[in-house]
Amino acid sequence: MKHTSSGRAGVSRETHDRLRSYVALLLEWNRTINLISRKDEPEVWTRHIEDSLALLPLLPPDFSHAIDLGSGGGLPGLVLCIASGRPFTLIESDQRKAAFLREAARATQTPATVLALRIEAARPPPAPLITARALAPLPALLDLATPLLTPGGVCVFPKGRNVQDELTQAARQWHMRIQQTVSPTDPSATILRLSEIRRVGPQP
Repeated sequence: MKHTSSGRAGVSRETHDRLRSYVALLLEWNRTINLISRKDEPEVWTRHIEDSLALLPLLPPDFSHAIDLGSGGGLPGLVLCIASGRPFTLIESDQRKAAFLREAARATQTPATVLALRIEAARPPPAPLITARALAPLPALLDLATPLLTPGGVCVFPKGRNVQDELTQAARQWHMRIQQTVSPTDPSATILRLSEIRRVGPQP
């Protein structure tokens, strides 16, 4: 099966080479661990890599470090770590997926730290940026993210067709500044950039 890249997606040649190494490892490990859907393998660059890179313009400028929740196969956290060169803490409770993330970080010489823990049990230093993809509805996601977010920090979450319903539900407990960007890889998807986040409703 042939897996092709559709260009360098606006990143440097060195970054693209590291992403190619990551993709090769992802596809190799995907034979035995469910990191991505098998049917997505031929479109891994557009469906997963470019989809993750689409978050780059929305990240805070000069952020010092970041946390990615429920990292799975490293999407978007490890991809953003490779592309930005900034340290990321990747939280993934599945031990086999965590082992893949450690190997991928080593192979790509990426400054990623992997915590093989449930998010609720993880105690990394709080970060000014938190990312997560396909992890939970927005209200639950904010419950997980805000304890790990520094004051004034930003959350960047790709979301699907139900984004407006999730925002409505979240508004019952949270006030925040919301920036919505249509995903460049999927017109039905939205990237949320959330800042000035504070709880206004009771904690569940």
